[in-house]
Amino acid sequence: MQPNLIVRFRKWVVISIALGAMLYLAGSVMADIDRVGDALKTFNWWILVPVCALTLLNYALRFVKWHYLLHRLDVDMPWGEDAWNFTAGLAMVISPGKAGELLKPYVVKERTGAPMATTIPALVTERLTDGIAMLILAGLSVGVYAADKIHYLTIPAVIIGFGLLVLAHEGLSIWCVKLISRLPGLNKVADKLLEMLTSMRTCVAPVSLIWTILLSIVAWGAECWGYQLVFQGLGQDVGLDVCVFLYAFATVAGGAMPGGLGVADGVLAGGAATLIPGITQPVSVAAAILVRICTLWIGVAIGSVALFKVSNMLGGIQLDDSAKANEND
Repeated sequence: MQPNLIVRFRKWVVISIALGAMLYLAGSVMADIDRVGDALKTFNWWILVPVCALTLLNYALRFVKWHYLLHRLDVDMPWGEDAWNFTAGLAMVISPGKAGELLKPYVVKERTGAPMATTIPALVTERLTDGIAMLILAGLSVGVYAADKIHYLTIPAVIIGFGLLVLAHEGLSIWCVKLISRLPGLNKVADKLLEMLTSMRTCVAPVSLIWTILLSIVAWGAECWGYQLVFQGLGQDVGLDVCVFLYAFATVAGGAMPGGLGVADGVLAGGAATLIPGITQPVSVAAAILVRICTLWIGVAIGSVALFKVSNMLGGIQLDDSAKANEND
């Protein structure tokens, strides 16, 4: 692994932690930092054991989904190696635009020879089904807590639905790819776009799509449950339905940001105090801090260790050359 990748990752971590710390500090000041500290002092820290266990369940189920998608594409990646590969990808969620997640298809290419144009659709489908699952969870749990906010889920749902309809119609999807390939600079990669389209259609075929969405619902539902347990650890009796809505909505809202930083944190910190009777702003901020440590930062920490294992798997191959390798596929 080229040292530059590790250096960049360290920079991403430092910047992300600094940004997260500033956001939580700002939220704590607005909520009275002393009261946030008091809420954390009363927290039952043993509750983090099941919360972290639910997070690990989330990771495990999402790995099963990723590996299944590779199997659908006839890519024979050994389970053990792919587990390290997937785990390393957890660290990449804090990269700018989450572009670092392209590490996963790149590693698959180096270990199996499968072109990235074939496996990138598996990554896209993985994230797509996560988004669909979160929209479903948010929609099912919205209830009386935020019925007036359901329209915020409409736009991403419509976009996803339209995209799936286009993919379902072979002629229309091919026409769209040909149209896109006419854009300046994209005509040279028309063949790769068609190859990606074929793989994408395989990944989102009805049986595959339903199975991966169900896995995603269970995986992300586990983290929503963990959010409820955090409130219990703070001595608050909060219903699972509102926790599912808040966590799912926060995840969807923060989807475009590296690790959801800023947006997801803000929704969690402010949403609970707004929607849940009896939850004060300090408790809401404390719950947001704790659940994000368990669901984001633990993944980044585990993934950073896996990065070194992946480096050894590739025998020191320069991962920063992945873009060049993709061009030469």
